[in-house]
Amino acid sequence: MGLAKTTRLNRIFSNPDGRIFSLAVDHGIGLSMPEGLRNVPATLAQLVELGPDAVTLSKGMAKSAWEPYAGQVPLIVQTIIFPPDDVPRIKATRAEEALMLGADAVAVSLIVRGKSEAANCNTLAQIVDEADRYDLPVVAHIYPHDFSYADKPSVVLTDHENILWAVRCGIEFGADVIKVPFTGDVEGFREIVESSPVPVVCAGGPKTETFDEVLDMMRKIVASGSRGAVVGRNIWGSKDPVGTMRTMQGIVHPR
Repeated sequence: MGLAKTTRLNRIFSNPDGRIFSLAVDHGIGLSMPEGLRNVPATLAQLVELGPDAVTLSKGMAKSAWEPYAGQVPLIVQTIIFPPDDVPRIKATRAEEALMLGADAVAVSLIVRGKSEAANCNTLAQIVDEADRYDLPVVAHIYPHDFSYADKPSVVLTDHENILWAVRCGIEFGADVIKVPFTGDVEGFREIVESSPVPVVCAGGPKTETFDEVLDMMRKIVASGSRGAVVGRNIWGSKDPVGTMRTMQGIVHPR
């Protein structure tokens, strides 16, 4: 790992406890338009002042809405348009573009366990190769899906074996940080974390039914030894985004 990549990763993992609490604001690409992201500049104005360890945005939103916060919080630029069905991911941003936007890392979202798995992993490998030329870290967002349901959308898999497989895909194709769904099992997830030579962080979704559920998930994520959480819907999708984010941050980064 080059010095520049180490520097960028150290900016993202700057908290003394070694964990991150990162805000994801890239959900709207290729999916529905959630209420909490209908006005992204307003959402950022509310939440960035709370000091997330990093914020993930698409290229276009970074270009148009991130300037007021440039240099204040590490920026991760999402490179992928991610439709929910089992088709190869669409690369929307080059590593060089992300670097010119001031990004400290790029994100690559992909689905595994479907027919598109090989193509998606190939896209990850290509982006890693491209990013390595600039010493730009790659954060792989990897979600195992079950596409066997003919009458309803695919289901995100969170069992031990499928999450272990997702993490292995990220390792083998060169990701510097791997984000996967939490399994819900503290001891089992600890085994997954300990099997990985690169940091494993947890997705903060799906949207939970109650506030207590998401707080319980955050506590288990910390207890598992995960290097932190990347949260979107359970913050900007809540009735009180600021209060929700502050409480969740307090669990990941206890004083």
